[in-house]
Amino acid sequence: MRMARASLGLLLVALISGCGDQTVEGRWYTQTQVERGKTVFSENCASCHGGNAQGTFNWKSPLQDGSYPPPPLNGSAHAWHHPFDMLMHTINKGGAPIGGQMPAFEDELSKDDKKAAIAYFQSKWDQRIYDAWLDRGGL
Repeated sequence: MRMARASLGLLLVALISGCGDQTVEGRWYTQTQVERGKTVFSENCASCHGGNAQGTFNWKSPLQDGSYPPPPLNGSAHAWHHPFDMLMHTINKGGAPIGGQMPAFEDELSKDDKKAAIAYFQSKWDQRIYDAWLDRGGL
């Protein structure tokens, strides 16, 4: 009985201290990053990319100024073609260098918040898309 209580106590301490935060199975990120990323995404990205990372209607068609509307980030568009470093670069520098209007977040978000935002939208990718991203050299 004493051993069981001690084991339960250690488990509770590990969970409370965050030591139990492991990567999501088959992914580079943790569930804590996904949860933080949901908040970061909601506060900084969702107004353009949609609350569920679904993008905007007609995102493939250029606007009158020649720029493109925000694409889906949920795995249904081309974000999965880009390696992690390019996703971070786009968040940092914005979309203008690649034909979009996304603002730069380099000085707006911490590196951890940017990684969390990526974790959040990648958590919406099915395993087939995520594996294809890895096969293309995503990490």
